[in-house]
Amino acid sequence: MAHYSSLKKFISAANEVLLKGPVALIFVEDDVEVDTTLRHHIDCGFKHVVAFMPDAFDLPIDLADRVQRVRYDLSADGALEKAVNAVINAVPDIWLYYCYNAEYLFYPFCETRSVGEMIAFNAEERRFTIMTYVVDLYADDLEKFPNAVSLDYAHMDRSGYYALARMKPGTEWPEERQLDFFGGLRLRFEEHIAESSRKIDRVALFKSYKGLELRRNHTFNEPEYNTYSCEWHHNLSAAIMSFRTAKALKRNPGSTFDIQSFQWHNSAPFEWHSRQLLDLGSMEPGQWF
Repeated sequence: MAHYSSLKKFISAANEVLLKGPVALIFVEDDVEVDTTLRHHIDCGFKHVVAFMPDAFDLPIDLADRVQRVRYDLSADGALEKAVNAVINAVPDIWLYYCYNAEYLFYPFCETRSVGEMIAFNAEERRFTIMTYVVDLYADDLEKFPNAVSLDYAHMDRSGYYALARMKPGTEWPEERQLDFFGGLRLRFEEHIAESSRKIDRVALFKSYKGLELRRNHTFNEPEYNTYSCEWHHNLSAAIMSFRTAKALKRNPGSTFDIQSFQWHNSAPFEWHSRQLLDLGSMEPGQWF
């Protein structure tokens, strides 16, 4: 696969390279679980997997042949939105997905069905987005795993999630079929999380079109793209199982010494299977069986 020296170089070639979706855009912030993140999304059935990452991080040889790599620095302000919006503009009318490293997409029946099959069903329902919820993962033993990351000993919160009505800016009226969702580590350790970063809903799977724009809070400039379901029934949703918040809380000097463990009475081992998430209500199949 190609290695692009800049976002500009990738965008100039995108309409020839990304001929068919769905396309996964993986944004690499550090060197934690980069290979497992890329392999997971390849296995989901994405037609193309694009890794935005600095040159300092290595890719295994076999992944270098399966992933399109773009030299990119995520430390710049608004770097993710800039890249996603550039891809949207370059390849309209294609399904896109985005996440960070150490995040793993799970959706109903993902063990036996591809992400393309899920999107095809969703499109039949005239939906151009799939709402995803970021479910925090964390290692059970922070002395053994000081960066809070362990795939073999990953845990999650099995309860403690809630939603609030999303209000129209400058009014006391709620947006139609839009909610702000909260829970997980961002809720339990909210004193260490900026208020603007506390919600866990993310419209991470969507169909691009000219003029569509991703905003800083993981919502779009098109109101219908921010809805959790259509008007006539519930739609399927997905989960992004993420070590990102746990990593940040242990890396940040302002929080790491205050947190000796992420375990609490509602912690449960993550089984790496969609059935567990469906049973816990972390996502739903809608009308897809």
